[in-house]
Amino acid sequence: AFYCVYLDRKNHPIGRHLVTLGTATSTLVAPREVFRGAILASATALVVAHNHPSGDPAPSAADVQFTRQLREAAKVIDIDLMDHVIIGDPKADPLGIGHYSFRAAGIL
Repeated sequence: AFYCVYLDRKNHPIGRHLVTLGTATSTLVAPREVFRGAILASATALVVAHNHPSGDPAPSAADVQFTRQLREAAKVIDIDLMDHVIIGDPKADPLGIGHYSFRAAGIL
């Protein structure tokens, strides 16, 4: 599943949206679908998140590339992409954390 949480100028949540459910191994998301809801909600920032059914939250190469595309699109439309979080399972995560933050990793 791929979710968006829309934020106001004080970074308070003003809306959320399930963009897509995906399959057991992948999900297809277009940047325009991510930002459509943010624009309609008059959001100034957003956080996106998706899960890895395998439980390992480590980002794939496609996750990293898509996050970079979102970052560039966000700059163009002046919406702050606060974070992209991948949710996994702490038991399947080699680090035992259960999630991965692109912000914490320095990619955003």
